[in-house]
Amino acid sequence: TNKMRRLYLLFLLLCVALTCPAQQNRQRGDGPDNVLEYSPYVAACALKLCGVESASSWKRLAVNGGLSWGIAAGTTWLLKHTVHSRRPDFSDNHSFPSGHSSIAFAGAPILWQEYLHVSPWIGVAGYAVATYTAIDRIDRNKHHWFDVIAGAGIGIAATHVGYWLGDKITGSRSRYSVGVGPGGIAMLVRL
Repeated sequence: TNKMRRLYLLFLLLCVALTCPAQQNRQRGDGPDNVLEYSPYVAACALKLCGVESASSWKRLAVNGGLSWGIAAGTTWLLKHTVHSRRPDFSDNHSFPSGHSSIAFAGAPILWQEYLHVSPWIGVAGYAVATYTAIDRIDRNKHHWFDVIAGAGIGIAATHVGYWLGDKITGSRSRYSVGVGPGGIAMLVRL
């Protein structure tokens, strides 16, 4: 439909606009991967803000997306500081696993789960951006191929665990309630 074409165009333009400044700074070590790793999360929220109906409420999207991101980032950080694998460019010993890949691949399944009922191409675009992010990390000599494969696996698994755990916390039969207010995030447990 015409509305879907506009959404695809908006998503494509957003990705291009976000990567232009990163491409200009590539000489300093900055690349499109530094921006694109977050674009699946941004796209999920941008589509919802534009009125595209997602599978989740804002509360569920925020809790499950936040848990997914936290699990992916925490697992990646723990492994980076435990394994001590040297990067191909010898800049440090935090190569395994790829954090950019784990974050990008944690966001891609969110797009798939939230917008599959609208169009599978939204999820495909999320996975394409995540794949490009991983390939760029290898191309810029920041990671070995096994670093980005592990990062992708961690990201995808983190989203599945994040959604499972988030639904246990915020589901309709849950004993837990999560609220966000000016004072922070509060959790209520019904006994």
